[in-house]
Amino acid sequence: MTQTDLAKNPAHFRVHVRVPATSANLGPGFDTLGLALAYGDEITAELTDTPGIRVNVSGVGEGEVPGDESNLVAKSLLHVFQSLRVDPPTGLLLNATNRIPHGRGMGSSGAAIVAGVKLAEGLLKLLHGKQLTEQQLLEFATELEGHPDNVAPGLSGGLTIAWMSGSTPRSKKLAVHRGVSPLVLVPNFRVSTEHARSLQPEAVPHSDAVFNVSRSALLIAALTQSPELLLEATEDKLHQDYRAEAMPQTRQLIEQLRQVGFAAVVSGAGPSVLVLADGPAKRAEAADFVAENAPDWQRKILAVDIEGATVEISPV
Repeated sequence: MTQTDLAKNPAHFRVHVRVPATSANLGPGFDTLGLALAYGDEITAELTDTPGIRVNVSGVGEGEVPGDESNLVAKSLLHVFQSLRVDPPTGLLLNATNRIPHGRGMGSSGAAIVAGVKLAEGLLKLLHGKQLTEQQLLEFATELEGHPDNVAPGLSGGLTIAWMSGSTPRSKKLAVHRGVSPLVLVPNFRVSTEHARSLQPEAVPHSDAVFNVSRSALLIAALTQSPELLLEATEDKLHQDYRAEAMPQTRQLIEQLRQVGFAAVVSGAGPSVLVLADGPAKRAEAADFVAENAPDWQRKILAVDIEGATVEISPV
């Protein structure tokens, strides 16, 4: 369809967004490394005659998250329009199918922000013929999230290195070795990201900082070229031990997994655990180990999402 078609009858079209879950840090890459996972949320936006934004949520968060403009997806969408000084649509209906667990370290808040930013991208194209750049999307999402480590892989997919250049967020996407096989272990309890971050000290020993620099560099090599190095490459002295008191069950499971050779780390701020196996067979072994030793943890065998968030405009 052409832009002329969209402009003539915008109410006859909907914007559909898919956004992946993410796992940040990956052990030593604190606030820097992130991985997109092929498991996520879907949201559609339709123009309506009813003023304001209504949000219908099914799945995770149904009956819990707000159904109006205070919803994080809606807030993120409006932030883009306001930042560009463009009037948002008078009325919008958002239908969200949520799969990413909330408060579990799988990037649910980052995914909501990315979803809102991508919905704004689609609506701006539909209503005004405006095209946003990847850098603009990253900047809008980082303004809302506060740091780019979750939103960068959510936007672009794959493995991302995210950093701040002054006040400007930047990211680089890398292709993940085909042998890398993620397993996410999700508990039945939550941990507040804010609480987990509050346990982080203002300063760390010089030797610990050097240790994490070496492991972060090694982790890039392991994820892109040499998966057999993942166990040693995921060692960390910068954040996981400090946060352990907030999630002792997570720490215990990670220790159990690593003692028998599985590269297990805290997923994001926790309490989920990410295992980065060096092949599907090793991942299956890890899943079996958890089924036997920690059966209360939900086991999600996932692929790396290489595409990132997508936006489509289609007829209603």
